[in-house]
Amino acid sequence: MGKWDRTHERIQRVALELFERHGFEATTVARIAAAAQVTEMTFFRHFRSKERLVLDDPYDPLIATAIAAQPLSLGPLRRAARGVREAWSRLDEPDSDLVRRRVRIVAGSPALRAAAWRDNEATQRLIVEQLVAGGTEPLRAEAAGAAVLAAITAALYAWARDDDRALASAVLGALDTLDGGNG
Repeated sequence: MGKWDRTHERIQRVALELFERHGFEATTVARIAAAAQVTEMTFFRHFRSKERLVLDDPYDPLIATAIAAQPLSLGPLRRAARGVREAWSRLDEPDSDLVRRRVRIVAGSPALRAAAWRDNEATQRLIVEQLVAGGTEPLRAEAAGAAVLAAITAALYAWARDDDRALASAVLGALDTLDGGNG
């Protein structure tokens, strides 16, 4: 691991500790930078904002591709749910402790929950674009995209509260509910 990666991890680790101890809103970038022994400029080289530190999600392109690959004969909700399931199966299991801490911080902050919802809108646009490109009427595509993201968000928040639950179990269970599985 190079210097950039070590610095990135240190900033994130320190920030999460401060968020957990003092709350997201009460923790400033200046405080994070000082505790991580970096400048504020270095913080912003690694993270565009304090919110990005807990919200960044690189999975949108993989989700869009997986939805596009689903059979057009499926309804839009099923195409979206199965596409997300397929994308999920291609991902490495994340560091559950780190992700769980990030989700707990988001769940505990009204500002971060709102920011997460805004981030979900970008993912929803990608889902809708893929569904519409496959012939789905725009309103049905919007409804399917919103339902999938609501299910995933509910799964993440439930998982963050339950230390005994696996992340994959929570997300796949929510997708099963939408896809006519065990829900």
